[in-house]
Amino acid sequence: MAVSRKVGNAVTRNRVKRWLREAVRAAPNFVPPGADVVIIAQPAAATAGLTALYQELTTLLTRLAR
Repeated sequence: MAVSRKVGNAVTRNRVKRWLREAVRAAPNFVPPGADVVIIAQPAAATAGLTALYQELTTLLTRLAR
């Protein structure tokens, strides 16, 4: 996971990283076995919240699994 300084200060970046890790942890079946997934957070992720990030991530990983 990569969260650049454009997202916000250190506190905000760490919060976004925690949200992303939790979203990936909550949806392990969406990642195909043996696949490496790189997640790069955009500045809008700082205001999105955990629920929005989870929904977006599951949508993207579902498309990836096809």
